[in-house]
Amino acid sequence: MNVLVLFCHPTRDSFQGSILAAVEAALGGAGHAVRVVDLYAEGFDPVLDAGAWRAHRHDQAWPAADLAPHLASLAWAEGLVLVFPTWWYGLPALLKGWFDRVWQPGAAFTLEDGMFQTNHLTRLGRFAVVTTHGSPGWFIRWIVGDPARKQLTRGLALQFARGVKTCWAPIYGVDGKAPAVLARARDRAVGRAMRLFR
Repeated sequence: MNVLVLFCHPTRDSFQGSILAAVEAALGGAGHAVRVVDLYAEGFDPVLDAGAWRAHRHDQAWPAADLAPHLASLAWAEGLVLVFPTWWYGLPALLKGWFDRVWQPGAAFTLEDGMFQTNHLTRLGRFAVVTTHGSPGWFIRWIVGDPARKQLTRGLALQFARGVKTCWAPIYGVDGKAPAVLARARDRAVGRAMRLFR
């Protein structure tokens, strides 16, 4: 399977970077073709400018040169894995900007008579997220309402193939865990997510 891994964190020498390394090893070990997009490393521009916004409103693609490899990777992918920290209960700005700019008309969605059409990315049949939270799970789920999970698994996943298989693998309370405890939590979360790709 062709698997696109999207990594969004300022450094790879971090706990988040160790999650990426574990994901890459697991996918490669299972024989999948893997492409890693490191948004911070490439200096991805997350800003949807006025021209792109106008194109979106008219259901037209916006062929910015820096997006060509991202659009090609999205078209190539049969599976998508996101690895990122949840900040302020949502996606980091670069990751949100990736969706804003790359998921454009014709690539990730279409409009018909003003209606948003779902299931555009018909090749994408697997979707996994491994994310971290500084807060405990009860706080994210019951107080805040788990907004990042809802955005990705209820909203954006509508564009994937019908019957897409998804996995949400969060690691909670990372700010207060010892390294050994974090390592075990990482292994459990990555193992859970990678079961989608067996």
